[in-house]
Amino acid sequence: MSQAVSPILLLQKQKILLQKEYEAERDEFRRQTETVGIRRKVKRGDCWFPLRVGRHYYNSLNQLVVEVFRDEDTEIEHNFEYGRQVMFFDIDVREEIHYLPFTSTVSYAEETRMVIVLTDSAHLDRIAACTHLGVQLSFDETTHRLMMEALDRVIKAKGNRLAQLRDLFYNHSRTEEFTFDPIRFPWLNSTQEAAVNRVLRAKDVAIVHGPPGTGKTTTLVEAIYETLRRENQVLVCAQSNMAVDWISERLVDRGVEVLRLGNPARVNDKMLSFTYERRFESHPDYPQLWAIRKAIRELQAQRKRSNQSFHDKLDRLKSRATELEMRINNELMGTARVIACTLAGSANRLLDGMKFATLFIDEAAQALEAACWIAMRRANRLILAGDHQQLPPTVKSIEALQGGLGETLMERIVKSNPQVVTLLQVQYRMNDAIMHFSSEWFYDGRVQSAPDVKFRSILDLDTPIVWIDTDGMDMKEEFVGENYGRINKGEAQLTLETLHNYFERIGRQRMLDERLDVGIISPYRAQVQYLRRQIRHDDYFKPFRNAIAVNTVDGFQGQERDIIVISLVRANDDGQIGFLRDLRRMNVAITRARMKLIILGDTSTLTRHPFYRKLHQYIQQLSLNQ
Repeated sequence: MSQAVSPILLLQKQKILLQKEYEAERDEFRRQTETVGIRRKVKRGDCWFPLRVGRHYYNSLNQLVVEVFRDEDTEIEHNFEYGRQVMFFDIDVREEIHYLPFTSTVSYAEETRMVIVLTDSAHLDRIAACTHLGVQLSFDETTHRLMMEALDRVIKAKGNRLAQLRDLFYNHSRTEEFTFDPIRFPWLNSTQEAAVNRVLRAKDVAIVHGPPGTGKTTTLVEAIYETLRRENQVLVCAQSNMAVDWISERLVDRGVEVLRLGNPARVNDKMLSFTYERRFESHPDYPQLWAIRKAIRELQAQRKRSNQSFHDKLDRLKSRATELEMRINNELMGTARVIACTLAGSANRLLDGMKFATLFIDEAAQALEAACWIAMRRANRLILAGDHQQLPPTVKSIEALQGGLGETLMERIVKSNPQVVTLLQVQYRMNDAIMHFSSEWFYDGRVQSAPDVKFRSILDLDTPIVWIDTDGMDMKEEFVGENYGRINKGEAQLTLETLHNYFERIGRQRMLDERLDVGIISPYRAQVQYLRRQIRHDDYFKPFRNAIAVNTVDGFQGQERDIIVISLVRANDDGQIGFLRDLRRMNVAITRARMKLIILGDTSTLTRHPFYRKLHQYIQQLSLNQ
């Protein structure tokens, strides 16, 4: 029997791979900054230009912020959100770009308005001096630094809980459980109930494995709710702001007191109402604190540094402000039952010194292992929820990916401690024919359909899945740059014709009356943007525009629609399918539809791969059996 490799050596290897990933991301960012034009960045959603500057003010956290607005290209979904680093630039009369010598951080971003935190009031003067101002995403050093520090902490851990968890996850050690009779939850199905019980019994770790449509979030919310009957407070994290928002909102709906550190990805009053910033400014002591801060700023503006009484007064005000800040913070932190943030956000100084009995990580299969360790220093036990057969974490370095950086902590624990995993096995989203292929290929046929969705359909005697073969239609892909990937304009046109024909079969009025919703998915961003433009300029789809969403596979993670149309784009003589080989992405794409799934693709290109060959055969058989 081969000797187990030391966890320390494996973590050190991971640190080397993470450094390679950091360098690959940094180099790609530099190359794009130098070579990619502003218009291309705007189209990609990574840049706003031209930019209009609004008011500036100090927010409730005493940060200087400035509002900026975009007036053009508002139909392009942008990639700005809370916590992301940005850099301002100016374009001179010779159309040369000049980047301002500082980076800033997004506080929150709406469709056309963004609030950005500045670290120095002098930055305002530099922004005001610009004639043609823009803002673009900057390379994010912070998250990489936090992950490196987290790995260092785990590697060095000795004789503490962090060291125990590290050795447990890496050494196939037996995890421990409490013993008690199962608790009944009549509103959950048997596998959901088993998952909640496993979470409650776990002393070390438990995993809720939730395939598409199986009610993972419902189960996780129930597990958190039950845990809070035994513990005063828990920490709930996820990789993305969107995932944190989703679980937070569901917990609030369940009546749980949530404190959200950071701002939501989609700004609305409901989401903002339980953020730390909003709670802070609605505290009874806040008006007094605001008045003191204002007095401090006015005194500092006078700069009478030689006057001793001036310094004494300033010190007294600062001391009082600090005292009030600590009091408000302690009250907010003390009364919250759930503190929710991203994994990187768990390094927030507001959490300094805080420990939690339980850490819940949602969408754990999308997070790099190092990101999970950022939050785990604060916890005694770990609960992971997600699906490692859906979207993986993003790794840009081929070398780091081949070295194993893409293997998540969830996958590691599934292998080392399979006994802690509960697979949710009843799905409530899809017609059974849509779910069946995914269940067989990814979950050993263990996922079954709930009786009330098994035969759901829009039309009588409708085939739930169809594949429209574009082979022989002279529809070829085009390469449009590595960040957009590929486009197939002929297939895009056929996609809209197919949707038009299906709408006619259903009936336009029925589409509107029953509010049937549609998702158009393509793995390639260029195809997504092209399809969006075509729909916007097609009068037929005008009444349905609010019901049709067009996005990449990643953009549809966690979502569902009545009708899904997938444009696979790839069509070439060499059978090249690029990143369509990442079958976990395709698992997401084919499991978004409730009642109808339409796939468009060139079979001569795609079916050289066994997955697409099997999927095509399965769909053909369905049609024959109909």
